[in-house]
Amino acid sequence: MRHTLPIAPQFYVTAPQPCPYLAGRMERKLFTALQGEYAEKLNDVLSQQGFRRSQNVLYRPSCAECSACMSARVRVADFKPSKSQRRALNRNADLRREATSPWATEEQFALFRDYLEQRHSDGGMADMDIFEFAAMIEETPVRSRVIEYSAPAGTGSRELAAVCLTDVLEDGLSMVYSFFDPARASDSLGTYIIMDHIRIAQEAGLPYVYLGYWVPGSAKMGYKAKFGPLEIYKDGAWQDIGDPEAHKASMHPLSTAPIAEQVSQISLPDSQPIRG
Repeated sequence: MRHTLPIAPQFYVTAPQPCPYLAGRMERKLFTALQGEYAEKLNDVLSQQGFRRSQNVLYRPSCAECSACMSARVRVADFKPSKSQRRALNRNADLRREATSPWATEEQFALFRDYLEQRHSDGGMADMDIFEFAAMIEETPVRSRVIEYSAPAGTGSRELAAVCLTDVLEDGLSMVYSFFDPARASDSLGTYIIMDHIRIAQEAGLPYVYLGYWVPGSAKMGYKAKFGPLEIYKDGAWQDIGDPEAHKASMHPLSTAPIAEQVSQISLPDSQPIRG
């Protein structure tokens, strides 16, 4: 069935702010609201064009003089785990997965706070309170799941070890945000969560797992290139990443098209580009 939006969504640009990935650079984002009965279809179509979801907003980096951030996804059918990734699976074999509706709990928030304090104490989420956390988890107009991983805690009980907020797209799983017990950092829980999402996608017959943005030369984002074959959204199309070292963060006044041109090239669910 062909889906047609009754009204084309409006796109806006955020004010510049310090980039979390490249020191000394400023970032801005192109974004649109995600709401109404066509929210899922819009999420599907724009995710395929490099957009990401945050609550009820879809966004894509649109920096004035930089095009370093590129959306990344794993091609599930061709994925072959490395030795270190297989070790991560074995180290976490005691974990039990449970997929639930997007509902925030105090146990999730406690784990989230521990994760931030140990690993991202200076990040943009460092001051997030329980109400903001609940909004991050629960304010979703699309098909989302909270995937929890619990570990044995003795006397037959279990405790929360990791959580991932995941969107279910028509062509894959989109890992919106994940966090885990920092005390188990040596178990490579971050790697395990991605590996398990690849496994879920394989079982569901979905071709991709979307990992968010990859940035050449960024220590924070470099791990994503290890989940090959990885595709990146670059120059308006998905392509194999190839040699990650061959990509450079493009920083030039002409590296990014003007906003009006970017918007005119976006395709919507009716398969027609936006005019104007």
